[in-house]
Amino acid sequence: MGRLDPAVRSGAGARRRTGVPDLPVLELAALRRTVRGCRVGSRAGDQRPHQLVSRVRPAVHRHLHRLVRHLGCGHRRPAVLARRPRPRSNRRAEQIRLGARDDGGRLTGSQGAPTQPAALVARDWGWRHSGRRNWALRSLDLVVEPGERVLLLGASGAGKSTFLQAAAGILGGADEGEEQGEMLLDGRPAAEQRGRAGLVMQDPDAQVVLARVGDDVAFGCENLGVPRDEIWSRVAEALDAVGLDLPLDRATSELSGGQKQRLALAGILAMRPGLVLLDEPTANLDPDGVREVRDAVARMIERTGATLIVIEHRVGTWVDLVDRVVVLEPGGGVRADGSPAGVLGERGDELAAGGVWVPGHEPAHPSRRRAYGEVLLSGTDLGVGRRSTVSSGIDFEVRRGRVLAVTGPNGAGKSTLALTVGGLLPPREGRVIASPALAGGIGADPQRWRSRDLVSRIGSVFQDPEHQLLAATLAEELAVGPRVVGADAATISRVTDELLVRLRLDHLALANPFTLSGGEKRRLSVATALATAPPVLVLDEPTFGQDARTWAELVALLAELLDEGTAVVAVTHDALFVDALADDRLVLAGSVLGSQERGMSQ
Repeated sequence: MGRLDPAVRSGAGARRRTGVPDLPVLELAALRRTVRGCRVGSRAGDQRPHQLVSRVRPAVHRHLHRLVRHLGCGHRRPAVLARRPRPRSNRRAEQIRLGARDDGGRLTGSQGAPTQPAALVARDWGWRHSGRRNWALRSLDLVVEPGERVLLLGASGAGKSTFLQAAAGILGGADEGEEQGEMLLDGRPAAEQRGRAGLVMQDPDAQVVLARVGDDVAFGCENLGVPRDEIWSRVAEALDAVGLDLPLDRATSELSGGQKQRLALAGILAMRPGLVLLDEPTANLDPDGVREVRDAVARMIERTGATLIVIEHRVGTWVDLVDRVVVLEPGGGVRADGSPAGVLGERGDELAAGGVWVPGHEPAHPSRRRAYGEVLLSGTDLGVGRRSTVSSGIDFEVRRGRVLAVTGPNGAGKSTLALTVGGLLPPREGRVIASPALAGGIGADPQRWRSRDLVSRIGSVFQDPEHQLLAATLAEELAVGPRVVGADAATISRVTDELLVRLRLDHLALANPFTLSGGEKRRLSVATALATAPPVLVLDEPTFGQDARTWAELVALLAELLDEGTAVVAVTHDALFVDALADDRLVLAGSVLGSQERGMSQ
């Protein structure tokens, strides 16, 4: 937690730190009221990073360097962006010509030539992260022909994201890891093919570089040398394609996680690459957002003919769009390769047993005792937001031994509500009240608790797991919370070891948390919340990035905690999670809210 990105000069001329949502951090009193290293409600110019942020800053810088290499803009100075004319605040105020096309109706590149699909070849390729003993991938031989549409599957930690980053040419040099073999894009090393591949990563914040929506989408086009007059027609088309109906001057820092994912996809679509790489692009989207992004990708591929490789654990969204499924073997090699029907149909049982999400092979729900315990947290007529109120009139109760699922569309304020319920963000209206059983004599307002008191009573998991990572290794990360509450060394060691084993992270105990896959980071963030055994858990998208096996194990672990009396608040778009665990449901819809539903799960 406490990640801080470097400042980037925007077209408006003011320096802002972009790329990290406004999230208060958790463990220490000096950090708990911090937002991106600045006080809640303070001006951007008053931002100050906490001293602990310096411990993770190198990893953050590596993210930015990867982005610069990906866009091929190492030679550009940020000041160039400030000389660009400002976009219109309302992009629908005038008719815009949405991109040139060739005679076949396909979009053309910046010089008028049709977009050419790219070929990708991996020859005995492998990668090992710096400081790791085991290879993320090794001895991989794979050929993706121009225009193919590939769904890339595999268990959590199988190296899928590493493969996409290599194909995009952004893995880095010898300081970041060791490479073997070749990764060729159109017959040349992928790292040398600037602009031929477009990658949407698991963390959308890693690709948000400018302060305004229009500027951010235009950034890649400008650094590829697209003529200025063409840039803004591409921006408008890309935003329309992903269903992001926002003014061009909307601040990127005000977007929800799902909106940022669509913004990142729009930036890639505007570049019109020959190879489109999508790393779980719909992971944190509501059902409507999933359909919008999927349909946007389908339209883009149809118009451009670009080669597509997409990673998605829930394959049902993409299986009708792709013509090939490749399953990676953990540690190296290809486990299965063929048509969707051949791989998922003929080998479905085998792949499901290995953790691959296969339609018709959903994990079984755990058995649990459904209690109706005492109220630990409650809110009446609550209004939540940061700079303004995004949802109001919220009434809820969090009861011991029950799950309150918070659902609703992206941008409705679900993550903001989670931070408010967790005592990390003050409500704009109403109050969050802790019962005497939870407060234990320290006051009924969690927002006023000291960090040591908060972390032992309410454990929070943020939407982006990187925003709560502080330490250099997983073992050290899990020890942060217990140390804050004063646990002794023996207890810290026991708790750390148990959580690492239970969440399949024990083989990574000494790894840098920032080198983990998205699913591994999510399990680590859940483990940090569990490390202090709080009576209340507030989890934002707890099943993000999980394969079928780790999903089932995580849900089973939460079911055990519920039977022991833990209360859970879960912000989620995961319908399977809701079906498996939810007792009560709170539906947010922006400024208007439906009432809490109880007894929804029997």
